[in-house]
Amino acid sequence: MENVRELFQTMTRRFGLLNKNCCQIGGKEVSLVQSHILYEIFRNDKPSMQQVAETLGMDITTFSRQIQTLVKMELVVKTPLPEDRRVTQLSLTTQGNYVAAKIDADMNQYLDEVFSNMSEFEREMVIKSIKLLNEAMSKSTVCCKPLI
Repeated sequence: MENVRELFQTMTRRFGLLNKNCCQIGGKEVSLVQSHILYEIFRNDKPSMQQVAETLGMDITTFSRQIQTLVKMELVVKTPLPEDRRVTQLSLTTQGNYVAAKIDADMNQYLDEVFSNMSEFEREMVIKSIKLLNEAMSKSTVCCKPLI
């Protein structure tokens, strides 16, 4: 039988998911977690801190520290919601938009290059399989936690 964990370990390494920093753009070192945060803000219109933290499965304390770092890097702006000041909306600065768009373009270019080594049928099969795996993971009661 195929060692599934080993397959995921190899894919994780090849994707660079174990790297401390995912990229350096415009003189800014961006960690993998920060790139995920930027992506979620980039693809949503002024999401709340709670929304993004929940989407990423992060506790709010850890998430707040990451946001503070991104604010200091001048990539993210925090704005209290006028009608409910307990809710903080997140938006990207001009430089934050540039960094998020550049990471997105680089990742898409990387994936295009990876998929160029496959036939159209193989690409479709891989994408369909990833969707199926994501769906199954969303239904798992132990998703994102190792079984101990």
